[in-house]
Amino acid sequence: MGTQHRPLLVAVATGSALMSSACGDTAHLRLAAGEGTHPAIPPPRTSPLPSIHIAPAEGWRHGETPLAAAGMSVNAFARDLSHPRWLYVLPNGDVLVAETDTPPKPEDFKGIRGKIYRAVQKRAGSGKKPSANRITLLRDTSAHARDRNGHTQDTGAEGVATNRTVLISGLNSPVGMTLVGNSLYVADTDAILRFQYTPGQTQITAPGTKLVDLPGGPINHHWTKTLVANTDGSKLYVGVGSNSNIAENGMAAEEGRAAVWEIDTATGAHRVYASGLRNPVGLAWEPTTHALWVSVNERDEIGGDVPPDYMTALKEGAFYGWPYSYFGQHVDERVKPQRPDLVERAVVPDYALGPHTASLGLCTANGTSLPEEFQHGMFVGQHGSWNRKPLSGYKVIFVPFSQGRPSGLPIDVLTGFVDQNGKARGRPVGVAIDKHGALLVADDVGNTVWRVTSTEETSAWAGSQ
Repeated sequence: MGTQHRPLLVAVATGSALMSSACGDTAHLRLAAGEGTHPAIPPPRTSPLPSIHIAPAEGWRHGETPLAAAGMSVNAFARDLSHPRWLYVLPNGDVLVAETDTPPKPEDFKGIRGKIYRAVQKRAGSGKKPSANRITLLRDTSAHARDRNGHTQDTGAEGVATNRTVLISGLNSPVGMTLVGNSLYVADTDAILRFQYTPGQTQITAPGTKLVDLPGGPINHHWTKTLVANTDGSKLYVGVGSNSNIAENGMAAEEGRAAVWEIDTATGAHRVYASGLRNPVGLAWEPTTHALWVSVNERDEIGGDVPPDYMTALKEGAFYGWPYSYFGQHVDERVKPQRPDLVERAVVPDYALGPHTASLGLCTANGTSLPEEFQHGMFVGQHGSWNRKPLSGYKVIFVPFSQGRPSGLPIDVLTGFVDQNGKARGRPVGVAIDKHGALLVADDVGNTVWRVTSTEETSAWAGSQ
């Protein structure tokens, strides 16, 4: 065989070997040690190449669902979607879901590490086919259908999307969505677009107008862009992830990244609101303090126990460490050159969510009809680890709050995404509370939006039929 094929064979062989062994990232501590307000931060353990230990994506078999916590039940709100990633509930109760996947980013997959990461994505259920690039509208007509005399009609099971339409197509790996007045904002991977929206509308055919460009490009390592609006709709806050693990492409490639932006909706003028956030994803307003909270995915390849992913209330102008340090002043010696001046002012996050859990989705419990212990706090969609042994994440958790601050360890809400053979039936991402107080969960591997309700609520509705 010709020598020109040897590098590729070495890369493939190395990736295969790493997928079958994850010694470098085998955890020494229980997952709970890396959770809460005072997580354990053990010394780092580095390895020359990333170790792989992931639950291969299989999808749900007929009749299977995740497992809801005691006092709750779960059903499929909508099935057979195309990589549903993010959710947004409109004022009339319609549910928007971003059917989206990774965009082309040819510079992110170069070299042995790039080939390994591409293999990881496919094993995890991403990048197997082109992104659907659309926003789909899901409507549960059983919740509000009435005849001309005002009587409720029997239009099917409540809690199931009986109508499905493509609201917007032809997008570019969209994720974040928010409505301000009659303007629907959508965060593509490289721009924020504004669409005119009429209440009850099921299809938007008029092209959107660009509000502002977002960092994209041929690397675009963390491609998802999420957003929320402030109370009066004058500002958007957008999560922009880093272009690398630890700035290995140089800081010039990180311009405007690893940050949450604040954007003026009238002019598109923008600034960095908070920085040093490796991959800020979920954004949610806490209803008591009105603080903006964010879920952040931390760096890889320094062991299965460190560092924890986290959620934190953002402080305007604050720096949270990336790439120079993590969880405060824990220096990452791999980063060159060092910046002790920035490490010194790095803010310690408020709450650790466990190492490598890939905590993506975030929403407040405000308005939920779930049992009492889930009334005050935040729900977190944990997409699941790719390099920790044993696995972490692959579930939806609830973090209880008291007086606007975390007040206890996480509680499992929705589990069972990994079967007894280590296969991923699904992977939870975005979370949202629907108009009736149920929890919605986007499952991009299972191609499903799940709906979690109180068993008392479900029983009461069934008894009224």
